Amino acid sequence: MKQFLVSLALICSATVAIAQDARSVTQAIHFIKLASTLREVNKSDESISLLKRALPAVESKNLYWEAVANEMLGSSFNDLEDYDAAVHYLEIARGQYAKLKYVASAWGVNEIIRDISGKNLYAGIQVGTSDIKLAIFKTQYESDFYEKDIRSVINIPDVTVVSDASGAVGQRQLALKSCLDSIQRYNIPNERVFIVFSSDVKGGQTGKLLNKNRLYEELASILPGGSSLKIDTTLTAEREAELFTIGAIPRKVWPTTFALNLGNTNTMGGYFDANKSFHHTVSLLGIMTLVNQVDPNRTMNIESYREAIQKAVKALPEGSLASTGAGFQQRKTIGIGGDIIKALVTYLHPDKSNTTAVAITKQDIDQFKRLALTDYASLVRPDLSYIADPAVHAKAAQDIRTMQNLVSQKQLIAGALLLEATANDYTRQGSSKRMVFIRDSDIGWVTGKFLETINYEYESTIAKGSLYTR
Repeated sequence: MKQFLVSLALICSATVAIAQDARSVTQAIHFIKLASTLREVNKSDESISLLKRALPAVESKNLYWEAVANEMLGSSFNDLEDYDAAVHYLEIARGQYAKLKYVASAWGVNEIIRDISGKNLYAGIQVGTSDIKLAIFKTQYESDFYEKDIRSVINIPDVTVVSDASGAVGQRQLALKSCLDSIQRYNIPNERVFIVFSSDVKGGQTGKLLNKNRLYEELASILPGGSSLKIDTTLTAEREAELFTIGAIPRKVWPTTFALNLGNTNTMGGYFDANKSFHHTVSLLGIMTLVNQVDPNRTMNIESYREAIQKAVKALPEGSLASTGAGFQQRKTIGIGGDIIKALVTYLHPDKSNTTAVAITKQDIDQFKRLALTDYASLVRPDLSYIADPAVHAKAAQDIRTMQNLVSQKQLIAGALLLEATANDYTRQGSSKRMVFIRDSDIGWVTGKFLETINYEYESTIAKGSLYTR
C-alpha cells in the first residue's frame, strides 16, 4: 500500500509540476486532498506547491476550503521546519475557522501554533525547607484535558532555610538564580513562570527556622528588575495536596486513583470526586520529621539510630497513616510520589528509569526495607550490567548518582519503615490497594498550578463557544 502511495505521489507531482492554478472550487478541493496525500508520503514541498495553486480558486468563494488550504500550508511548512511561514498560514486559518464559528477547528489550529511557537512551555520553581526544585514542562492535550510532558527537572539539595547556616544567603540566591538562568534558555515568558514557597516553609521568628518574610526579601532581591515575576508565599498544605493531585495523576484515572506524597515534612494527597470536588489528606509526619524526632542533633551512630527509628515507627498508632474516608477506600490505586518512593524505584528497578508509572509490590517494599536496614551499600549501588539499552542505562546511572546525593542513609531507613507502615495501614482497611509510583510527581503540584489554570480557561472558553488562544 505504501509503495502504491509513493508511486501515486510521484506521478501526481510530475503532473502538477506543469499544471496551472485550479480553475474551479471543485478542482481546488481535489488539489487540497491530493496535497494531504503528498504530506503523508513526506513530500511537503510538493504539497505546498499544490496548495498554492488551489488557493486562488477558493479565496473569497469558499471560506471553509480556504481555511483548510491555509491550515495545510502551515502544517507543510512546519514539516520543512520553516516555522515563521508555518505560523503565518496557521494564524490565517485560525481566524477563518473562528469567523465560521468552527470553534473546535480553530482551537485545534491554535494548539499547533502554540506548539510551534513554544507557547506550551511552562516553568515552576519550588522553594522548600531543604531544597529548591525547578520543573520545565510542556503541556499537551490528551483525553479532553491538558497533561504535562516534563522537559527538565533540576533539584538543588541542601539549600537550607535555617537562619544560622554559614553562607546560606548566597547559597539560596545562587540556587534560585541557577533556576532562572535555566528558564531563560528556554525563552519562557514571565507569565508562564511560577515561583512559590512550599507549604513546609512556614517560617518563624524563633528557633532555627528563617523568618518567611526575610526569606522572601532575600530571594526577591535577585529577581530581574521590572519583571512580572513574583514569589507566592501563601500555599497551604491542603492547597498543595490539591495541586499535587492535579499535576501528578492523569485525569483519565481520577475515578479510580488517589494521590499520596510521602514527603520530608508531611504526607499529603487526596482525590477528586465525580463533581470535581477535592478531598484532601494531610499528615504532619514525614521522613525528616521522623528523623528529627529520633536523632535531632545527627549524633547517633547508625546502629543506635537503626534500633531507635524502628521503635519510633512501631509506636505509631495502628491505622494513623491511612485516610479512612469512603472515597479513599473505594479507589483501588494509590498514585504515590516523594523522594523515598523514587529511591525505591531508582535502586530496585533501574531498568525502568524511563518508565512513567511503575507498580510497587509488597515484595518491593519488603526488599527495600531489608536492604536499607542491613545492606545499605548494596542497595545504593545496584547492578546495571543487565540493562542493554544505552539510553536507559545512562538515565539509570544518572538517577542513582542524584539519589545518592539527595537521600542520606538515615533518611532512607526512616523512609523505608514509614513506607511499609503506610502500606500496611491501607491494607488493614479491608480493600487491597495497588501502589503505583508516578515519575516526576515530586514537582506535581508545580505543574498542577498551570494545568489547573489552563484546563479551567480551556473548558470555560470552549463551553461559551469562544476561541482559547492563551
